[in-house]
Amino acid sequence: MGFRKILVGLLLAAAAPALAAGARDVAPPKASFTGATANLAPNDPPGQWTRQARDYANTRYSPLTQINKTNVGKLRVAWTFSDGQMYGHEGAPLVVGDTMYLVTPYPNIAYALDLSKTGAPIKWVFQPNPDPRAIGEACCDKVLRGWAYADGKLIYNLLDDHTVAVDAATGKEVWRTLLDDVTKGPTMTQAAFVVGSKVFVGSSGGELGTNGWFAALDVKDGHVIWKALTNGPDSTMLIGPDFKPYYSWMRGKDLGVSTWPDEMWKQGASAPWGWVSYDPDLNQIYYGTSNPGPRTPSQRPGLNLWSSAVFARDADTGAAKWAYQFTPHDEWDYDGVNENVLIEIPWKGARRKVMVHFNRNGFAYTIDRATGEVLVAEPFGLQNWASRIDLATGMPVVNAAAHPIVEKKVENICPPDIGVKNWNPSAFSPRTGLLYAGVFNSCMDLTNHVVKYIPGAPYDGMEMQRHAGPGGNWGEFIAWDPVKGKRVWAVKETSMSGAVRWSPVRTWFSMAPWMAGSVPWMRAPARCCGRRSWDRASRPRP
Repeated sequence: MGFRKILVGLLLAAAAPALAAGARDVAPPKASFTGATANLAPNDPPGQWTRQARDYANTRYSPLTQINKTNVGKLRVAWTFSDGQMYGHEGAPLVVGDTMYLVTPYPNIAYALDLSKTGAPIKWVFQPNPDPRAIGEACCDKVLRGWAYADGKLIYNLLDDHTVAVDAATGKEVWRTLLDDVTKGPTMTQAAFVVGSKVFVGSSGGELGTNGWFAALDVKDGHVIWKALTNGPDSTMLIGPDFKPYYSWMRGKDLGVSTWPDEMWKQGASAPWGWVSYDPDLNQIYYGTSNPGPRTPSQRPGLNLWSSAVFARDADTGAAKWAYQFTPHDEWDYDGVNENVLIEIPWKGARRKVMVHFNRNGFAYTIDRATGEVLVAEPFGLQNWASRIDLATGMPVVNAAAHPIVEKKVENICPPDIGVKNWNPSAFSPRTGLLYAGVFNSCMDLTNHVVKYIPGAPYDGMEMQRHAGPGGNWGEFIAWDPVKGKRVWAVKETSMSGAVRWSPVRTWFSMAPWMAGSVPWMRAPARCCGRRSWDRASRPRP
């Protein structure tokens, strides 16, 4: 759900050199409050940010400590950068040495900015000139969710189904690999994810009647090492004898075909356009898949595997190890593409390697990432489509009133299609053992329509009207205990137009003390043009 605005890159810097000189490091507690920890490999030097989540585990945790609650109020805008593109901006800048790397939404222009000089002037610009036909195929804005730096290259996806590598020093193209046919509906908006000599990428196009796929390319020359479909026969999905889902209903031959009517799996969507994680000890890659297609569930009876699910695969071969479907026969477009944060937790007297996943369906899952067993599944925000997740079976217990009906409006289904939390990623702090996320408080009135498949055209059928949930707020910022499966604290957004304390529907910068949840100050660029505005009546003083 990217904002359609001009990107304004903001670098926040101290108002005076004295701030940096007087800043004190804040020592973390000896142990986190929950006992949860994370492997922050590859442990890049502090200040370096070479991938979207910084580490393989997707924690988005920075070890820098110079900015803290005693001096954060003195930060000021040092410079801004506008790329002139009007589509949504959903990727984070990378910093390598004294260079910042940015890539725009379509037409996916890359910029290198020199941080060693005042105003961060442009070092180079790379224009890949993707096929303009991709504009008409992208379902949900012409975005790009990130890029990666590896082996002296800036690597990212183009909307027209290419992955490209650019020399990070010169801005010259090194290689470009075509992975799909954009005229048939698939596009690429996912953030490329690099581990060692491989870059992992996946398709988008869950509303265009595509069949999703996930692939590993060679960082050196871009050739395809392996590629796995997300629906279809086991052979095309790289499912073999090593595939061992924890729950029995996901075991069997060619379930990517038999859980769909006729041959609808061929247009079953399940595109893995979200985030990727990696466990170096297990050598496993983790990623989620999108909604099934079409979004009208009565047209596709069955579990619709492997939509709205998470996969664990061997990073070298692509062989599937296990999978888990969060929302079987997804009727509400809840997907499974949100980030999987890899941590270790104390569990029944032992340490367990787990992933934490805030699903759009409103449940936060703590899953054993070696086996796929769901240890914890509890609501982290407003939802009424299911009463609970049955931990014995891994299946949701769906409320009958939440089922969509063709050509009839079903009111007040919570959450709406964008979920309690959309693609906007959460973060984990090893200081506290808590996860932090911006969440929505919203619902929808839903009407379904029967649709027909036309190659390259929308294959949707879902009509929704979103509205705020009860309580007079549109969203919150929460701290989550992944062991107990409960909120530790929450800060509410009070309105869409007045002063706010937290807003998952705005753009802003703030600092909330990691345990108490109070917000000492916040400031934001205006959503349109980068003008500074205050989101708190009592703004900080210099």
